[in-house]
Amino acid sequence: MKKKERQQKVVDEVSLNRQVSSTFLAEKLNVSEDTIRRDIKELDKKGLLTKVHGGAISTMQKLYHYNEDVIYKREEKVVIAKKAITLVEDGMVIIMSGGTTNLMLAKLFPKNLKATIYTYSLPIAMQLAEHPTIETIFIGGRIQRNSMVTTGIDVIQYLSNITANLCFIGVSAFNAEQGITGEGYEVALVKKAMIDSSERNVYLSTSNKLNIRLNYDICPLKEIDIAITDLELDDPILKPYVDSGVVLM
Repeated sequence: MKKKERQQKVVDEVSLNRQVSSTFLAEKLNVSEDTIRRDIKELDKKGLLTKVHGGAISTMQKLYHYNEDVIYKREEKVVIAKKAITLVEDGMVIIMSGGTTNLMLAKLFPKNLKATIYTYSLPIAMQLAEHPTIETIFIGGRIQRNSMVTTGIDVIQYLSNITANLCFIGVSAFNAEQGITGEGYEVALVKKAMIDSSERNVYLSTSNKLNIRLNYDICPLKEIDIAITDLELDDPILKPYVDSGVVLM
């Protein structure tokens, strides 16, 4: 493994786990601890992580810490995030909704990605703030304590003045008849404003959210540009969506 590739893997592990030991990295990458210590020292100087006794930690202390140990279907969300990353290009303006799938996406963005990202999710804004080359813009408003996102007319008005290349929307429910629906009226309004402000809208949904309908309409099937799930494209569960013309990844 070349040095550049190895050091990128070190940065990725620190980003995912927040804190890692030199021993863990040496075993995972099959190199000596001395090599890892030299890598950590170099990466610390570049500001990509922080060197500590016995290993490394992410570059910023969190104002808000999400307990990643309890993220439901974590591996499935990693699969979705890796698919979504293939749509991202340097220089893009992106909007991101809340939710742990988008949080995982924020964690896995390549460290050399240069983009401007708007979000009304406090956990996602804090995660993006660790990224060395992403300009993060948090859209302020009234904070919903259960989900740590902002809602209200100020958020909607702010979004109406943005023109984004791409919008990543976390999905609570996805149904072949009704499209995307949500359980909260105010969040549904904000997501509609996001959709109106973006050239392409990408919906991120774990398979357990499929074939479910909630109370508030967000987007019909005909307005879905791309839907990303953790399933293979030939999975029978996806057939109704394929038959309806939804572009899936």
